Amino acid sequence: MMILVTGGAGFIGSNFVLDWLAVNDEPVVNLDALTYAGNRANLASLHADPRHIFVQGDIADTALVAQLLATHQPRAVVHFAAESHVDRSIAGPEAFVQTNVVGTFRLLEAVRAYWQGLDAAGQAAFRFLHVSTDEVYGTLSPTAPAFTEDHPHAPNSPYAASKAGSDHLVRAWHHTYGLPVVTTNCSNNYGPYQYPEKLIPLCIQRALTGQPLPIYGDGQQVRDWLFVSDHCAAVRRVLEAGELGRVYNVGGWNEKANLSVVNTLCNVLDELQPRADGVSYAAQVAFVTDRPGHDRRYAIDATRIERELGWRPAETFETGIRKTVQWYLDNTAWVADLAARA
Repeated sequence: MMILVTGGAGFIGSNFVLDWLAVNDEPVVNLDALTYAGNRANLASLHADPRHIFVQGDIADTALVAQLLATHQPRAVVHFAAESHVDRSIAGPEAFVQTNVVGTFRLLEAVRAYWQGLDAAGQAAFRFLHVSTDEVYGTLSPTAPAFTEDHPHAPNSPYAASKAGSDHLVRAWHHTYGLPVVTTNCSNNYGPYQYPEKLIPLCIQRALTGQPLPIYGDGQQVRDWLFVSDHCAAVRRVLEAGELGRVYNVGGWNEKANLSVVNTLCNVLDELQPRADGVSYAAQVAFVTDRPGHDRRYAIDATRIERELGWRPAETFETGIRKTVQWYLDNTAWVADLAARA
């Protein structure tokens, strides 16, 4: 028995692979294209672990995916691979369509052919778990109820639109072909191994190097923040017991404005590694022009996964951000290696 993970050298994917092998012995075939955000160093602790089989390749390479499926006979595919940075999607949307839409389509087709070739027991046991985002739902007013799984897709960025497209493909392959799928839509993840273009790692690194901490607009854009290990636990639980064709929202129950997030991490840095001049890192906050189409608020209602599957996040934002800041302070070599590759 083994599973195939796509995008398992990226931020969430590598955390999932590490956590998976820490809690059970079922091997992982890890397929990652190693684009700028994929990093083999995230998986350094698994270098000699026979349970981890790493393959560099693209989910859009149908022949490669078919070969991996035929060779390793996984009982499940966990699909993390995606282009995920909104700013990059605005500057160059085609890569997001190619990976998130075309890549997911080709992956689904390879998986469908493999699944149809299994015996009845193998087909019944197989799962395709698609990992998606709350950004597919669009934006919320300050007082609107949080997103539930019944909220319509209304994406506002090229990234969100490409992920919405992949969600629709996964749904269609279940309803049309019977492919046994489950989908998760998660809120903003943070934690170890996050590529430093995202808000939290970007601000940690810029704070430590004395640079301005850029905050879009007025900094009052609200997100729900989810510690990455909590997300990984949710994915494991959905893979184990999720209902076929079902969507599960995964959130941290931590709605925070971006400015509040940055001020909190500055306070943690002030405590763990204070500036030499004694001034708070918050003095480095700098407001910059807002990005086009910036959604004002996301919020996840994670009641379904709690009620049906018994999952809740273990970390509060306060405990998770402290662990995150400490990890970046303890892993300066990882950060330096990324900077050298950029």
